[in-house]
Amino acid sequence: MPVDVEKALRPVDNPMPPFPPKYVTLASGEHMVIRQIDRSYIPEILPHIHRLMAVERDYYDVVAARAMGELMAYYYHRVQDEYVLVAQINGELAAVVNGRLLSPEVGMSYHTISLRRGMRVGAHAFAAKMEYHIDIMKQKEVLIVAESPIGFRRWMIEYKLEKRFHIPHELGGPPSWSLTKEIFERARGSLVVGRRPVPEKLLALAKKAILPPNDPPKPPTDLLAWTRAKGDSTGTAIMGQRWALEGRNK
Repeated sequence: MPVDVEKALRPVDNPMPPFPPKYVTLASGEHMVIRQIDRSYIPEILPHIHRLMAVERDYYDVVAARAMGELMAYYYHRVQDEYVLVAQINGELAAVVNGRLLSPEVGMSYHTISLRRGMRVGAHAFAAKMEYHIDIMKQKEVLIVAESPIGFRRWMIEYKLEKRFHIPHELGGPPSWSLTKEIFERARGSLVVGRRPVPEKLLALAKKAILPPNDPPKPPTDLLAWTRAKGDSTGTAIMGQRWALEGRNK
């Protein structure tokens, strides 16, 4: 009986072509490998995503919390047609992106999480995700939302996405934006970079192990600064109030 119930709970995934690994040369000169992982790798990356739930900066907390649910649902076969790509620098986890197929023609972008700040790591990983939908899976469009100002600038503004406000997005129902095949083609020359095939040694290093990120986003040292003051994302105003109550200068 338990086996039959589990079969009933699991959605049946549709066939999806694999994402061919690629590598990007960053501004630092380092090579970043972007590749697809299957469910067996999810327990390796979950602890790194979980730690970001304590980082309020740039809304890492809400993005990490939602991504945790998506990755666990993927691991336990509780979501249909999801995929996960990781970006690695010298084997170290630099970014995680995921999404799923809404239909054969339409994709649903979930999250893009950068664990290495700067050098457009997250932007390159997002571009690879769009490449997977448009070039590899031959979809007509991808539905996208942003949860942070950085995400809005990177996706909606840089790609010049089209509004699909009549379509609720799966991430809680905010209005969707669309990256169509035509938009992707216009952005290809400036925003989509990387090369294939990945050199054997570089790919072997990435596949050997997903190493912890060497400098992931961290919570502030002063946890009071974790509280966002209105119009003051650093928490300086709140810290100043505390110092005044303590009778000391800033």
